[in-house]
Amino acid sequence: MELGLIAIGAGLAVGLGALATGIAQARIGSAGIGAITEKPELLGRVILLIALPETLVILGFAVAAMVMILLPG
Repeated sequence: MELGLIAIGAGLAVGLGALATGIAQARIGSAGIGAITEKPELLGRVILLIALPETLVILGFAVAAMVMILLPG
């Protein structure tokens, strides 16, 4: 039972992080495209802003890996 709950927690860490990242990137991407059409020199900044939410998924994966590796032992 304990191992199953640990697996569910790890899955939620990755899954909810990915869901939040998708929502954030959708909003940032649509606003970024609007900004690029007005000022094409903003392309580099928009790419950076679109890539920033990806850290949420990476951190969720790191938490899930730590939970799966450290807790069962």
